[in-house]
Amino acid sequence: MSAQSHPPQASTSAPAPLRLPPRRPHDLSRGLIALLFVACMALVSIPILTHPIPPLSDYVNHLARMHVIAALPHDENLARFYSLEWSILPNLMMDLVVPVIDRVTNIYVAGEIYTLLCFALITAGTLTLHRALFGSWSALPLLAFPLLYNNIFLIGVMNYYFGIGLALFALAFWSLLREKPWPLRFMISAAFVVALFFCHLFAAGVYAVGILSFELARLFGRRDTPLLPRLIDFVASGLPFAIIIPMLIASPTWGLSGQNTWEPQGKLQGVEFVINVYYDIVAFVLTAVVVLAAAWAIQHRLLRTHPLLLPLLLVAGAVYLAMPRVVFATYMADQRFPIAIAFMVLATIQVDLRHRLAQRGFVVVLILLLAVRVGEVQTVWDRLTHWTASFQKSISLIHPGSRVLVAYADIQGGNDPRDLGLVHAACLAIIERSSLVTTAFTVKGKQILRANPPYRNQVDTEDGTPPQIEQLLLTEEDATPDGPRYWDLWPQHFDYVYVLFTERGAPNPDPDRLKMIYEGERFRLYQVIPPKPATPKPATPPAEPLN
Repeated sequence: MSAQSHPPQASTSAPAPLRLPPRRPHDLSRGLIALLFVACMALVSIPILTHPIPPLSDYVNHLARMHVIAALPHDENLARFYSLEWSILPNLMMDLVVPVIDRVTNIYVAGEIYTLLCFALITAGTLTLHRALFGSWSALPLLAFPLLYNNIFLIGVMNYYFGIGLALFALAFWSLLREKPWPLRFMISAAFVVALFFCHLFAAGVYAVGILSFELARLFGRRDTPLLPRLIDFVASGLPFAIIIPMLIASPTWGLSGQNTWEPQGKLQGVEFVINVYYDIVAFVLTAVVVLAAAWAIQHRLLRTHPLLLPLLLVAGAVYLAMPRVVFATYMADQRFPIAIAFMVLATIQVDLRHRLAQRGFVVVLILLLAVRVGEVQTVWDRLTHWTASFQKSISLIHPGSRVLVAYADIQGGNDPRDLGLVHAACLAIIERSSLVTTAFTVKGKQILRANPPYRNQVDTEDGTPPQIEQLLLTEEDATPDGPRYWDLWPQHFDYVYVLFTERGAPNPDPDRLKMIYEGERFRLYQVIPPKPATPKPATPPAEPLN
């Protein structure tokens, strides 16, 4: 007999084993929690609202695609270069949401709204999951706010970030409905799985880890029930995820299934990414404050954890160590995983704040942590705005409808978090000048954006690293010896070249083909001097006939 025909009978008359009874009074009032949520949301929004083009790596590239989706029917230049291929892709949420917002505002404000929506979704999801697990609202999950800015966020993985928040809500609904009739629970869970799939495949994986951890805790926490029904119920909990298989097979993403790489290095760094942003000292201070506060709470017996915490740490740790670095040709697959688990962990912890000293201490610690984090981000972003303004000024020099090639002067460029904003900044030319840019995301199986056939061989379709300037010099008149590259014979195909991560005063690498028209901090814009057309040889006069 299947688990679906076995709704657990014992639990209909008893509390769910994984929902702890609340202790009252144990926390701040609901009104104060709501007020703190609004205040924290306002504080965490400051860097986003004051920097319409935040210095995040992939963000501008994604935003350029949003602009193409919204403007393509009306922009002749973009229609010449780009087209859209809608399909079942596990990377579509931003594509579905931002162009709709763009109808009532500009693309930069639409991006800000989407980013803040991600923030609100993650923090509200952490609060809701805690409420589902413990049966009461708590202020502790507000500690999710200082974690919103992290190294993974700096990469600009906006679809995945939206998916983290949705996964938290999905796990909360699973917990709330766990002892309800199975059809409703399975139907809602399957709906979440589909939505998470379209956010990002990894977001669906985060939800799967949460469900597996929850069900393991439940499996071993209900030993008064016979083992076989418990095992059947445990296995059946994975049925809502079965819908991913046909969706993935029907997706062009399936064609990338063989592009996986496992790397042992960087696992510890992935954990560090949860708390570290720009300055190590800030991460150290924030961690120390949290550890000391937790130690004080434990000493005074004010802290308790949910039974979900231990299996969550064990399952997530095992999955993290086993995960490849590259999955479905997507880099940093494993390193983006710990931040999602961190929000789940926060939801499994409860602190008794019935004492006034504990309440005041918590509010002070929360505001202090968030103020330090926001201050760090705001300070660095303010310092980086000079390149933003400078890059926009250079963009204005590009003729609309031009073809723009991106190259690196330093192959190590972009490794420093402060350089991340430059990596895809050239995609602003798509938004502002309706240009073709070689680094725009046009990978089949990852995005819906495609370069049209006349230009498809002139853009990066593999998410690779842009060519170094030395590679351009070698392929100025000849193709790459070991195979064709999109930058081959570049003077014939491109109108401008952005060289990123340059040094002030460096000489023009190719004066015969490149004319510098703008130099900014860590980048240069060159106009391509097209090769002169070959001069036809004079016709040879016919030979006079011999007498």
